[in-house]
Amino acid sequence: MVNWILGDLFKKDYGHQGSIKALWEMRWMFPCRRAVYPFHDGKYEDFEPIFEKLIAKNINDPYSDAYTSAFLPVAETLVKKANEAESTDRDLATQLYKRANAVFRLSRFPYIGTPLKEQVFESQKEAYLMGAKLWDVPITEVVIPHKHASEGDGKEIPLYLRIPPASKESPCPVVLLVTGLDGHRPDNTERTEEHLKRGWATVICDIPGTTVDCPALKTDPVSPDRLFSSILEWIASQEQFNSRKVIAWGLSAGGYYAIRLAHTHASSLAGSVGHGAGTHHYIGREWLEQVGRHEYPFGLERAYCMKYGYSDFEEMKEKCQKTFSLVETGIVNMKSTRLLLINGILDGCMPVEDSMLLMEYGSPKEARFIQGRAHMGYPEANSVVYPWMEQVMDTAV
Repeated sequence: MVNWILGDLFKKDYGHQGSIKALWEMRWMFPCRRAVYPFHDGKYEDFEPIFEKLIAKNINDPYSDAYTSAFLPVAETLVKKANEAESTDRDLATQLYKRANAVFRLSRFPYIGTPLKEQVFESQKEAYLMGAKLWDVPITEVVIPHKHASEGDGKEIPLYLRIPPASKESPCPVVLLVTGLDGHRPDNTERTEEHLKRGWATVICDIPGTTVDCPALKTDPVSPDRLFSSILEWIASQEQFNSRKVIAWGLSAGGYYAIRLAHTHASSLAGSVGHGAGTHHYIGREWLEQVGRHEYPFGLERAYCMKYGYSDFEEMKEKCQKTFSLVETGIVNMKSTRLLLINGILDGCMPVEDSMLLMEYGSPKEARFIQGRAHMGYPEANSVVYPWMEQVMDTAV
């Protein structure tokens, strides 16, 4: 047994599971009012009536079509208004598309695991790119060949790009943004803005097992290595990018892949950030048996089984750690590029022990753990990450 830093919180029921009313009132109303994750780019006035309806109808299952469809009238109305505003008020249209994107996001939350959620994700991407084309520096989509695809992998990799105009004159550094379990390519506007301010391009990819857009075979633990070989080779082939200044930044479930990348593709990266990352304990039986009671808004059992390709949660608890752990598979013993590990000490989704554990293996690491903060270490975390990235970009040769 692990002596968890969470202490008594490890077995605590946070009290919102199974009740949309409790979730809204205890955990989601506050971030919604402030337009922060998972409501970033959104407006409280869009969400309040939706949650009032869900609560009134006692719709508690996020995978049900009743939950998913409750958001759609608002999202579709916002898209319609944005369409109409494009010719007369570009700024208004931009904001309306962002608001629609946020509503679609919550509709397909927490995992794109039903046919309707798949349709909603397509609508989200469409609305996002319609709005993004109005920006001074737009986000665009490019589909690249998966040159290293093996049996079971798809043949193409869709990426989002946001590239500083100055890249036409001089190759720019690149942040490879690796998304998470519930956050995908259309969910990272603010980060791309921060990168632009620093003269960095952003390349965004989804991770195995989360969307149909990621071609990596989810049941194959080495499929991510093939995926990122194709992506990094493509980045190196682009004249507008400085391939000596590439940092991978993995978010939440994406942090696992950033840490893996730091070891398997060390020579292709200037650095990597494992942000709110799991590496070993997070898919072990002891942690999995408690994680459904913790801070995540919905139970992770169904999402995890679908992501990793297990038939049920018991099978996952039995097999997942042995197959996918970066410790069990020996990845952590490889030499790594510069690697920053950052999280909240009280993370109930990905245990901070999974970051601390890496200090026992391989190359020396850099780390910052935020006292008293939960998953991802917000709001302080980014104020640590960006200066670190700036220093890595400035010194990479």
